[in-house]
Amino acid sequence: MPTDHARRRPHRTPNRARPPRTGVASAAGELVELEVGPVAHGGHCVARLAPTDDRPGGRVVFVRHSLPGERVVVRLTDADSDASFWRADAVEVLEASPDRVPSAWPAAGPGGVGGGELAHVALPAQRAWKAAVVAEQLQRLARLERDVVVEAAPGDDEQGGLGWRTRIDLVVDAEGRAGMRGFRSHDIHPLTAMPLASEAIAGLGLFDRTWRPGVRIEAVAPADDQAPMILVDGVPFAGGRADTRPNARTSVRERVVVAGREHTYRVAADGFWQVHREAPGLLADAVLAALGEVEGATVLDLYAGAGLFTLPLADAVGPTGEVVLVEGDERAVRDARRNVHDRPNVELHHGEVARVLEGTVDADSDVVHADAVVLDPPRSGAGRAVVGSIAALRPDRVVYVACDPAALARDLSYFAGHGYDLAGLRAFDLFPMTHHVECVAVLDRG
Repeated sequence: MPTDHARRRPHRTPNRARPPRTGVASAAGELVELEVGPVAHGGHCVARLAPTDDRPGGRVVFVRHSLPGERVVVRLTDADSDASFWRADAVEVLEASPDRVPSAWPAAGPGGVGGGELAHVALPAQRAWKAAVVAEQLQRLARLERDVVVEAAPGDDEQGGLGWRTRIDLVVDAEGRAGMRGFRSHDIHPLTAMPLASEAIAGLGLFDRTWRPGVRIEAVAPADDQAPMILVDGVPFAGGRADTRPNARTSVRERVVVAGREHTYRVAADGFWQVHREAPGLLADAVLAALGEVEGATVLDLYAGAGLFTLPLADAVGPTGEVVLVEGDERAVRDARRNVHDRPNVELHHGEVARVLEGTVDADSDVVHADAVVLDPPRSGAGRAVVGSIAALRPDRVVYVACDPAALARDLSYFAGHGYDLAGLRAFDLFPMTHHVECVAVLDRG
């Protein structure tokens, strides 16, 4: 429910917002009044400037920090005269949406840091926003009509969508203050707090001291109640200084309960792991549920990382089945090898997924068949070649974990070309206050 302040029309200075000047190389920095249209992928809404002779439909402006239906004054941030679209930040709200709330992270507001672009949106409306984006990408890129519901992670509503990040990255400015870079900028904005960080990370006092200018700080708070870790330029940091001992702690232990069974993982402190405290268990449970009964089956686990899905998959296929893990990052493979060392039904391959599937990396590779495939590709997606290689294995079911709805939709269109139909889709809000959304799609061979 919006506050009275969010509904109230603020005082306007007469003639504050004017149409952008014509005949200049860039209108960046100018103020313009706009009516905001629908949400779009990337954390912004679509608006249009008034029609002109050369643009009778009006130039498209992607507006951050706004909501559909609002009337706002925006400051143009990217506005080159020859650009096909412009970008802008809403800096004054003239007519507010009922879904607008006081920002949960003002430092991520207009002109601020990236990573909190929906902090002005009520949590239910954030999920509706993300559902609309997923549905639009599926329709536009894969020609699929789906009603999408974005599910909240346990505990997020109670915590107001804050305190969920178990990993954060910071940079230090020239005065030794920890902060983050501005959106689409190299400028460092010093911070006094990071509201999305977990309580354990918030208790480290990262913003209360002076650091060496220019360093990068990583903070990790594992989910098994281990002490959090700090890395400075990749080196463990403890007791106020770098810990360069050969036996210094460089990894964390993560405990994840999947289908009622606890699994323990070793993960490099600066390696990849889901950042939301509930994401590992939530996604692993969703993957197992999507696969269905796989006892005795051969399951490919592609882009497997440290083996988050591999361990519960190994349990699911049982001693007569097999899980084939493929991962390209050497550091993640080292962690995965340790995590699956006692699982004789897991076969591990180190190499780029496309090349392993083609058999051009590992001479001992026997990736010639799969009853089912699980893939969790990077934000750019799997791509046409990998999808073709997966389809050539003729798995009955493919479970695709995606962190970018556009990449997911493109890959679903490729799968459709090989006879795979979208049988199910779940979406999860594992990045509150941001535009990011995680999806688990199920594809069956027709």
